Amino acid sequence: EVQLQASGGGFVQTGGSLTLSCVASGFTFDGHAIGWFRQVPGKEREGVSCIKPSDGATLYGDSVEGRFTISSDNHENTVYLQMNSLTSEDTAIYVCARSTPGCDGGMDYWGKGTLVTVSS
Repeated sequence: EVQLQASGGGFVQTGGSLTLSCVASGFTFDGHAIGWFRQVPGKEREGVSCIKPSDGATLYGDSVEGRFTISSDNHENTVYLQMNSLTSEDTAIYVCARSTPGCDGGMDYWGKGTLVTVSS
């Protein structure tokens, strides 16, 4: 069974940092990419970042590039999203998803999100 479990959300003040984790099970990273998306009620889902763990290729959304870093621990089947310099605009439910074969592919499995709340 393919599962993607996001965790690590919480409360953080403006300018702070937080690291999210996405633990994948039921498959290996080979031939797939893992992306992070965020959702806010009333707004469209936004792509945050994506990584193809097999070769380390990464993509970042314009709003987070330079502040967020995506990485993977292939042995642990885990993808991380290091978020720095957080602002209120980063408040959202963050969801990880799987794409095939790479970040330019369609997302075929979605995990449940973890809430990140940024306050002053």
